[in-house]
Amino acid sequence: MKKFFSTNYSQSAFNLATLALRVGFGLLICIDHGLSKLMHFSNMAASFFDPFHIGHRISLALVVFAEVFCAILLVLGLFTRFAALVLVINMAVAATVLFHKGLPLGQMEPALVFLVAFISILLVGPGRISVDSAMGK
Repeated sequence: MKKFFSTNYSQSAFNLATLALRVGFGLLICIDHGLSKLMHFSNMAASFFDPFHIGHRISLALVVFAEVFCAILLVLGLFTRFAALVLVINMAVAATVLFHKGLPLGQMEPALVFLVAFISILLVGPGRISVDSAMGK
């Protein structure tokens, strides 16, 4: 019980926590959001939101890149900080778009939760249980 309330942490607990963050949030964004956009790309391309006025198709392609490919990199722990940065930008844009639409906080909450998780991963890195660590990065 004393250990439970302690403020100390072990390296193995830290590494398991980073693994859980990477795998959990990476799989959630990929499976719940990215794969559906990838599978229905042609249907969504004409009407996808275009916040930077670069074209609906290009905006959707960038989101698919972030939510599928960068999420997979995050799960593997490969180029973790790059993948986390791309996902931070993706979620920041999503939260900003939702905010400017005047939606209540409850509807912006998923984007904000993902944003906080990806910022955390960006700051702490992949941990030892990752491809980056195995490669010596």
